[in-house]
Amino acid sequence: MTDIVTLTMNPALDISTTTGRVVPTDKVRCGAPRRDPGGGGINVARVLTALGEPATAVFPSGGHSGRALEDLVASEGVRSRTVTIRRSTRESFTVNEEHTGLQYRFVLPGPTLTPTEVDACLRVLAATAPRARFVVASGSLPPGVPADFYQTLADVVSDLGARLVVDTSGPPLRALRGGVYLLKPSIRELRDYVGHDLRSADDRVAAARAIIDQGVCTVVVLSLGADGAVHVTADDAEHVPSLAVPVVSGIGAGDSMVAGIVFGLGRGWELREAVRYGVAAGAAALGSPGTALCSRADVERCYERLRDGGVVDVVEP
Repeated sequence: MTDIVTLTMNPALDISTTTGRVVPTDKVRCGAPRRDPGGGGINVARVLTALGEPATAVFPSGGHSGRALEDLVASEGVRSRTVTIRRSTRESFTVNEEHTGLQYRFVLPGPTLTPTEVDACLRVLAATAPRARFVVASGSLPPGVPADFYQTLADVVSDLGARLVVDTSGPPLRALRGGVYLLKPSIRELRDYVGHDLRSADDRVAAARAIIDQGVCTVVVLSLGADGAVHVTADDAEHVPSLAVPVVSGIGAGDSMVAGIVFGLGRGWELREAVRYGVAAGAAALGSPGTALCSRADVERCYERLRDGGVVDVVEP
């Protein structure tokens, strides 16, 4: 039985390296490259698998980069179901500048998917998740995929009886109308969604609750970066603080948070505890190099530190 299935419509072969200093015009000599599988849903499946909760990743794959991506996913023990596409899977490139500690991320556009390929992704997802408890859809949509794709997915997942978790932004986020269990925007994504600043905690809770009141989702988990997260339902809102940790790379922290939340929910934890575990996973990911993600040992250490810190803060509705 597959309890958790993730869908990544715009996966990437993530390449990261280091150099002393990034300068224009001159050749920038880099260190040995690191290659990791990338894309929101794939990252969620990687973290869940590392935490001991196997998940199946569904994604389109094409060309040499797609085959390399599939090999990397398999090398981490992540189960996958792929849809072969005509064009090549995209690559992303990250350079960490040693002199300043700055990180430069170059994200290429994804391949254009045909309507037939898009439909095939939905069919494979439905065939993979007939008895799944959670489906996680995360990341951007590549060219050729309509902005309301995640709403179409929500309708499919509703028929399957699973809970849908969505982490996206921009037009795909605005196109959602209903059928989502948990939505995880960042503060920037929520601000873009509502079209105005969210300066106070009350503003943020009100914006999140408006999405719930519209029937889009049941829960909003708003990630606040170094400040942790706020989870909002129709009746409650609570803030979970994060940890002060050395930041090696910010890549995959949001995906790790989603994985941690789903991990907790899958074990029947209360929402507040699942979100706390998600915040711990996000904090643990910050200490991983390049495009690597968090380890189970690091997540558990961060989680224990958060639990030792006391109760979460209640935000007035």
